Amino acid sequence: MPLDATAHIYSWQQQVWETLTGRFPRLGHGLLFYGKTGCGKEAFTQQFLAWVLCQNRHVRNLPCGECGSCQWLKADTHPNYVYISTDDDNKKQNAKIKIEKIRDLLPFVQQTVDGWRVIVIEPAEALNIASANALLKTLEEPGENIVIILLAEHYLKLPATIRSRLQHFALDRISPAQASQFLTKHLPEAGNSQQQLLMNLANQMPLQAIEVAKSAWLPMRQDFLQDWKKLVIDKNMPISIASKWNKNLNFSEFSQMFEYLLSDLICVKLNQAIKNIDLNFAQLAEQYSLEQLFNIYGEFQQSKQYLQQNVQSNLVLDQLCIRLMNL
Repeated sequence: MPLDATAHIYSWQQQVWETLTGRFPRLGHGLLFYGKTGCGKEAFTQQFLAWVLCQNRHVRNLPCGECGSCQWLKADTHPNYVYISTDDDNKKQNAKIKIEKIRDLLPFVQQTVDGWRVIVIEPAEALNIASANALLKTLEEPGENIVIILLAEHYLKLPATIRSRLQHFALDRISPAQASQFLTKHLPEAGNSQQQLLMNLANQMPLQAIEVAKSAWLPMRQDFLQDWKKLVIDKNMPISIASKWNKNLNFSEFSQMFEYLLSDLICVKLNQAIKNIDLNFAQLAEQYSLEQLFNIYGEFQQSKQYLQQNVQSNLVLDQLCIRLMNL
């Protein structure tokens, strides 16, 4: 995580920033920054670690961007900063941070140097039992002038022993007004209903909403619903429809779109609010029982695992479209 143009403090994080910088250096050495995808926790962390290491940090309560320390960060060569994550060649969903990476921190933690040192561990949920236990020793006996920052989306997945030794800061507490202001600035053409739709599809996280707005699948949802109705009502052309969607979207994009639509169908059956507020699911919902929809969801999750075993995505879509016919 070299310092780059993404370092930023968003309006909903301003209070946390003032708390952290106001208390420093009387903060504990172990900090947990957590929040949902799309809240900007990575950008905030970059800004904070740059501030801790900056030689002119007191001038205006922001990293100056010009001192030796800030230049080292930009070049990703800062001697007082270590970033730990899963291996680049092991970015699978359940990749873990190996114990060796935590053990390798020991010389860095114990050395005595001028100035502050910062360690960032992301995603903290990727610590396995062994690496978490190794980190525990570092948290219990840190060196002088050291800050250890853990970044997490689901902080309850961290062992309680680790959580209890960290100060927790939520970076995803966003008011509707803050979200609306942000989206109005970055997506000026989106009206209120479009903003609402994007936020629904983004777990109420504004940065994620911007990604959704750019997605290839967003304008294709209605078209897919029409094809879905053809499948289940006319019992017709599953392979042709599967082939069309295999060409229209890559599997990751299709999967996102399909899971949102399927979740909304389930919500309709349960009389709950839907996320795709611009679509009508009534006719489609009549074709399935709740149990059938849950089964389709379970089978689709299973088929995503087959893709990791090199099964071709077109075969997965063929199978899905046959299943959606509900024969």
